[in-house]
Amino acid sequence: MIIKIPATSANLGPGFDSLGLAIGLYNEVHIKKSSYLGISIKGEGSSNIRLKKNNLFISIFNDIYAELTDDKGVFRFEFINHIPFSRGLGSSSAVIVSAVASAYEMADIKADKKTVLNRALFYESHPDNIAPAVYGGFVSSVVENKNVYSLIKKIPNSLKAVVVIPDIPLSTAKSRMQLNRNISMKCAVYNISRASLLSCAFFSENWDMLKVASMDCIHQQKRMQAMPELEIIQKIALENGALMSTLSGSGSSFFSLCFEKDSLKIKKQILERFNDFRVEVFELDNDGYVIEKEQ
Repeated sequence: MIIKIPATSANLGPGFDSLGLAIGLYNEVHIKKSSYLGISIKGEGSSNIRLKKNNLFISIFNDIYAELTDDKGVFRFEFINHIPFSRGLGSSSAVIVSAVASAYEMADIKADKKTVLNRALFYESHPDNIAPAVYGGFVSSVVENKNVYSLIKKIPNSLKAVVVIPDIPLSTAKSRMQLNRNISMKCAVYNISRASLLSCAFFSENWDMLKVASMDCIHQQKRMQAMPELEIIQKIALENGALMSTLSGSGSSFFSLCFEKDSLKIKKQILERFNDFRVEVFELDNDGYVIEKEQ
């Protein structure tokens, strides 16, 4: 089998741990039954020897496969990675979701996407990345009694993502430790109101609302202090037609949503100021993970 899974951008400003969308940048995993364990890694992480000795995908896959079949099984895994590690683009969630979905598929058990999502929640307690990795599109999610409840909005083809990917990894765990443990009532209302408006703007396709709705007072400014360049990137993007421009997850990547006609202009303007950063224009993904049977 082959599973293809998209990168994701989470939080989207005020939607801390709850809002996310899927980006057309993908990892693939090819899996075959075998007489011996085989691991091949191409692309991101190919030079990291530790990924073959301590591979999160294989660990999750083996646990779930053994539980479903009462058999350990032996497989060959080929990883083709395009999602950068520790850049706020959902690389860990892509691993978790694809491992869960693959284990069900190789066990010949047809699991719907809600089942895969709820199982992935065991390994990733926040749904902002795992939900769009499962469903694609823009996804608003909450967790209640260890179940994820999501609403999904497909993104029109006229919108594109401009993603700035600095060559600087940021740990989500370390970044989270820098955030305030308590927030004021004023700040809570500020984010709740904007996350609500952001969700309504996506579902109603009222794109002019996104600039105001994507503002945040809980996490972005704290996290962006580690890279002051990100504030300049945000300013450039918004001045050149971006509908919204937010830190992607915990960073260091920066996500801007725009109409296709503005995408190359935004990319060009950012590169003129920061030519040492990777800047890419991506489609938005509306499918989430996709499984194919390898011939």
